[in-house]
This record gives sequence, structure tokens and C-alpha cells, in this order.
Amino acid sequence: MALPLGGSGRGVDFGRLVGDAQRDIAATVANGFAASEAPGLSAAAQAWRLRTQGAANLALPQSDAAQQRFVAEMTPWAGEAAARLGVAPELIVAHAALESGWGQRPINGDGGDSHNLFSIKAGRGWQGAVADVLTTEHVNGEAVKTVERFRAYPDYRSAFNDYVQLLQGNPRYAAVQGVGSDARAFAAALARGGYATDPAYADKLQQVASRLLAQR
Repeated sequence: MALPLGGSGRGVDFGRLVGDAQRDIAATVANGFAASEAPGLSAAAQAWRLRTQGAANLALPQSDAAQQRFVAEMTPWAGEAAARLGVAPELIVAHAALESGWGQRPINGDGGDSHNLFSIKAGRGWQGAVADVLTTEHVNGEAVKTVERFRAYPDYRSAFNDYVQLLQGNPRYAAVQGVGSDARAFAAALARGGYATDPAYADKLQQVASRLLAQR
């Protein structure tokens, strides 16, 4: 699904963010364009980069503490989901990472964290809680900002269970199941099924999944 660009921006201290961005620029000048890996880069500046650069650059450096924490937290849930789908846990973690910006870009509604790591939208048949969030959709090759309604869950267990049910219950995603550690097949099957409108979605997901698989 489309990556959420809003929702978590309420109450942001933009003065501090601008200051962090300025320090980020200084770090880039001093260290080159790999400054996002520099020890002096602030957490706020990292978050700002994720928001402005988009999903193509969500594969953070292996040493990044936030990425490692996200992987460690999600692996138990991903392991259960992966066993049910017949895929490697790293593929599930990668999908959650791509959709949530490694947990740094959560879908937040009026009730707080929706735990919706996979950006699953709330269609007319959804009976649970929802979160309305500003997202980016790709329409006829153009990126368009729009407010969409997403499903909200009480916890991550519910989120992962619903994710599995979505993939198992929709014939469009039948090819996702049983691919094992094949990141290319996993990403391509989701893209063909229409999981997201971004034309580069499969490449982005495969990139993140391949990096996680390489870290086994």
C-alpha cells in the first residue's frame, strides 16, 4: 500500500527540525554524501531524510541502532506469519520495514499508534478501528497526496494476523505464498497483486529484503 506521509507529524518542533537539518547539511559537506551514516547525524535529521527521500532509501546502514531494534522487535511476529505463508521471516520484516520506514513512520490516528505496519487500508468491509492518514498514491505516473483510511489494531499480533489473512484470503496474492527466501518472487507477487500503486514498489521491497537476508 502507499507509504504514510502524515499522521505522525502532529506537535513536531519545526525549529529544532530545521536546526537538525542544518547540521545534517554541514555533516554532508564535511563527510560527503554518505553523511547519513556519520555518527554526528541526529535522529531527527534521519527521520526527516526518510520522509523526504522516500521508500527507495529505507534500507538503512546495517549498524543503525534503530534498524536493528526494529528487526529484533518484529522478528518473533514475522516468524509466525512467515511459517503460515511459507516464506522467510526476513521477507515479512522487510515488508513491514518498507511500509513503516523501519517503524519511524507509523500510522497514527486519533487513538494513537494503529500498529498497522503494512499500511493495510480499511475498505467498506472492515469492521474494526481506523486511522485517517495523509498518504502518497501514484496515479497515471504522478505522485498524488490524499487522505486514506487505514485499519487500526490493538497490538502487533493482531496486525500480523490480519496481514496473513489478507494474503491468504485474496487470490491476487496467491503467488506470494511458498516462495521461501526468494525476495524477487515475493516482491514481484505483491506488486502484481496490486499491493501498492508505486511502479517501483517491487524493486524497493526486493532491495530491503535482500539486505536483511544477507545479514542472516
